[in-house]
Amino acid sequence: MVVLIVGLAAGTALAISGTSRLRAQSDEAAELRCRLLALTLAERLRRTSEEDRAIVLERAARRSGAELLLVSAEGHVVVDATQGAPPKGRLLELMVAGEGETTTELGRSRFFSAAFPGPNGYMNVLSFVAAPATPFATGSLLVWVATLTALLVGAAALVALALARDVHADVTFVRNRIVEMAREGADPTGKPIPVRSVDLVGLLTSAFNVLVDRFTAAEHAYRQDLSGALAYDRDRSDFLAALSHELRTPLNAILGFTDVLLSEVDGPLSADAHENLSVVRNSGQHLRALIDDILDLSALESGELRLTCKMIDVFSIGQEVVREASIAAEAKQLEINIVGKRAMAYADGRRVRQIISNVVGNAIKFTSRGGVMLRIDPRDGGVTIAISDTGPGIAREDHEAIFQEYWQAGDVKRQRVGTGLGLAITRRLVQMHRGFIDLRSQLGKGSTFTIVLPSQPPVVVSQRPIDPVPDEITDAGKSVGRT
Repeated sequence: MVVLIVGLAAGTALAISGTSRLRAQSDEAAELRCRLLALTLAERLRRTSEEDRAIVLERAARRSGAELLLVSAEGHVVVDATQGAPPKGRLLELMVAGEGETTTELGRSRFFSAAFPGPNGYMNVLSFVAAPATPFATGSLLVWVATLTALLVGAAALVALALARDVHADVTFVRNRIVEMAREGADPTGKPIPVRSVDLVGLLTSAFNVLVDRFTAAEHAYRQDLSGALAYDRDRSDFLAALSHELRTPLNAILGFTDVLLSEVDGPLSADAHENLSVVRNSGQHLRALIDDILDLSALESGELRLTCKMIDVFSIGQEVVREASIAAEAKQLEINIVGKRAMAYADGRRVRQIISNVVGNAIKFTSRGGVMLRIDPRDGGVTIAISDTGPGIAREDHEAIFQEYWQAGDVKRQRVGTGLGLAITRRLVQMHRGFIDLRSQLGKGSTFTIVLPSQPPVVVSQRPIDPVPDEITDAGKSVGRT
């Protein structure tokens, strides 16, 4: 296109230049012809009698195709051989000017005035020769210029097309090689592409090969780091499993014997002993909850936690959670209620129970007066679970932070009653169910946690990943951002 535009512009400029030159030459020829005709007739009429001057002038006008006038020095027309003589004033102006350009019945014309002496004073011969706006041979010039332009532009276009095809072939070659690298089952690191030219495409190919080399090195380093991370993750899982077993065995024994002693089957206990054993049992239960939270978080991070999803009634699970939490609520003189109706969700019932228990437990833990409300309603495509409390509320800047591991909002005294893992585990479990959790809270006005779970199983699309990642680290590197 550039070659075509430049060629047409050059041809147009050449045609305009040639036409202008032809017009200048045509004007010069008309001027010379006008001068020669006037001078010749003036000399001829000087030797001709007055009676024959009209015949000579009309014959000359007829043969030459020019317009001729014989004018006296005072501007009177003596012989008129034109299609219409100018007025007297204009004739005087033309005779004074001597030569130049004017307009007559013939159109744009060149004129010349030649004087000769007569018996009654000087006479002037005025000749008018047409100077056409379109010079002679302009059509031929334009045809030849157009032909030459077409030939030159065609040749240039062919050369440009050949170069473009070569460049397009090189680009297509590079593109096909890159597409082969991106196909399923291909080597993820790729192979260098042969450089077939030294133009910009060649530079691009060389730069891409450098990128492939860097990616290969990065992929090698990534696999080494991945192997180390997998080994570390396995060691950590083994350590946590062993630690859980070693901690739970004596802890279960402590809790069991504490319950036996509190039941007073071996005899009555004093008030101090009963109080001390209650502290031991509460501390042991707190330690067991801490161990369970750490193990759940480890299973989530390592990808070992699996959901067993089916259609469940979330409202019935909420009723069970409320019954269990009512004891803790009554101990703090709080009201806890559940409203709503039967709502079916496609989820893991055990984990949904854990999700609701974590949020309800937090609400009771941080609420001093008032109560906690659990509302469960079906919605389009899912189930909405809303837990509201009348607690101190959460500052806006802490809304995201409370979902992080080992972090709690509120004063230091309240932070010590928990591990700071409950909401972090809750959000990950909600996300595993393809749902989301949202928080609305204001300081001094309480908080509302809204959880949405799907009511239909996911649509499975069969596809094979290009570079599968082992299940052990599927979730280990994910950022737990707010949904």
